[in-house]
Amino acid sequence: MPWSVTCVMEQKVKFIIDLLENNYNMTELCDHYGISRKTGYKWLERYNSSGIDALHDLSRRPHNHPNEISDEIKDLILSIKQRFPKWGAPKIRNKIQRKHPNWPHYPAISTIGLFLHKQGLTIHRRRRRKATPTEYPLTNGSCSNQVWCADFKGHFFTQDRSRCNPLTISDHASRYLLCCRHLERMSYELVKMQFERTFREYGLPKVIRTDNGSPFASRGLGGLSRLSYWWIRLGIHPERIQPGHPEQNGCHERIHKTLKSHTANPSAKTITSQQKRFDEFCIEYNHHRPHEALGMCTPQECYRPPSIREIPSRLPPINYPEHIQVRRVRMHGDIYYLGRRLFMTESLSDEYVGIERIDEDKSLLWYCDYPLGEIDHRNWQIKAIKSRPFISAAAEINEHNSIKVLPMSSV
Repeated sequence: MPWSVTCVMEQKVKFIIDLLENNYNMTELCDHYGISRKTGYKWLERYNSSGIDALHDLSRRPHNHPNEISDEIKDLILSIKQRFPKWGAPKIRNKIQRKHPNWPHYPAISTIGLFLHKQGLTIHRRRRRKATPTEYPLTNGSCSNQVWCADFKGHFFTQDRSRCNPLTISDHASRYLLCCRHLERMSYELVKMQFERTFREYGLPKVIRTDNGSPFASRGLGGLSRLSYWWIRLGIHPERIQPGHPEQNGCHERIHKTLKSHTANPSAKTITSQQKRFDEFCIEYNHHRPHEALGMCTPQECYRPPSIREIPSRLPPINYPEHIQVRRVRMHGDIYYLGRRLFMTESLSDEYVGIERIDEDKSLLWYCDYPLGEIDHRNWQIKAIKSRPFISAAAEINEHNSIKVLPMSSV
């Protein structure tokens, strides 16, 4: 025989009937229905006041919302928005405070934003995915060729409406401007070609510091790009500042300010004449212009001879120490480790990475002497490294300016 199914409302009605018509005791009846005496008296009170319909569940919505704004404030927000259509919630709240300085309370920015959203007066902007900055502290470049800074100065137009994209490279310690060159496109190929010219003239630095824009960084593993991987193969460690913090690369940003006032305010007639201005500026800035941060010396007086680390004619093979397991990155950017498939990045296709087992729960992932991340064995994800680990394979690279990694028996 199947079980009989009853709804909550039917049980409430039966409870009232048994209580009023069958004269059951309240305590015994509540025990029979599995409810408390407080609930039983509540149902009885509702029935006596409004009948059977009152036994339905009531809405739990509060009578008064703490963040509800009055009609007066709503009209005020709409009037300000109508007058200043481009304004958002923070500016509208500030306008209300200025207009009514004696009000005891003002609506929160989130409340104003929610009200504007319900009125259809806001545009949802898709959040841009950004490259992750370098997790561990930035290198303190105290001597020449230890840290180079690179960036694209904001583009501008010459008088013939040609777009100018100047790439700048400077030495952090001496402020020496190593390169200021217009590139037609901010592409990997053109930027790499310009860095090759700079490396041939000044040698290789130990660190290159950039922002998180293309082509210096990407949204891939560790925020690295094809250009960054090329630097790592040359024994150069890429560093990236935090988004929205240009002061972390303040020395280079200050060069941009001087560059703009000297060469682009106003701009030249053509790209050729603009590049001539850049070349003249480099000579003046490096050899003649005294720098307050350098004790009124010129960058040329503080810059030491070019680095003894020369750019090789071809990239050296990647060799890892014997205790590191080597995996070849497949065509689609993934590797297999301990029977698991881990996606890295397609930029490293056909390259070799090293995996250093730390304990049962984690391993370190290397590309040459650069730590790409930490493999978490519990959920099999690659996480960023917040502190620079000891780089056994990189110790001799940085100390003796050698590009090769310590050899191992097989790759």
